[in-house]
Amino acid sequence: MKSIICLFIGLCLLPWTAFAQIQAGKTVIVTATGIPAEEKGRIEGNYPVSDSGTVNMPFIGSVRAAGLRNEDLARSLQNRFISEGYYTNITIQVLSSLEDTNVNQQMVHVGGFVRRPGPVPFVRGLTLYQAIQAAGGETEFGTIRRVRVFRGNSQKEYDVSQTQFMKIPLEPSDTIDVPQKNWIGR
Repeated sequence: MKSIICLFIGLCLLPWTAFAQIQAGKTVIVTATGIPAEEKGRIEGNYPVSDSGTVNMPFIGSVRAAGLRNEDLARSLQNRFISEGYYTNITIQVLSSLEDTNVNQQMVHVGGFVRRPGPVPFVRGLTLYQAIQAAGGETEFGTIRRVRVFRGNSQKEYDVSQTQFMKIPLEPSDTIDVPQKNWIGR
């Protein structure tokens, strides 16, 4: 009798287990603790889960998400940020959004010392300066003289206050980091 009851309960809970998994085409909401407050804007935000089942995170790139539970993705993100040396004591929380996302809309992510950090819709011809301005521009503590662009596994630094670097073309999934001013205000 106990085995029949256990089987019945297991079958009833099976749909809930599937529901708790992250699905392609949905959005996950990522929050972070254990890092300086000024660093949160680089990581926190809403991230679409692509058709291939991945989310594209700032600095660490593409991470498998579909089929995982929220806590499993959070643990995976924490481990990647720590193992790749970006943070030493980060704690990630992942929540699934009930909304579908348009995974066909491509994004660039602008973080650091900008007024509205997070994803910016990518359109053909989007430049580095335009993406920073779409994120509200640099804050009074930020500088556009040492902006880093992360693309895949590479990064480059640009002085966006110079005209030739304002026009740097971006690609979908680029991550832009506007750093804090240094001691001489640059």
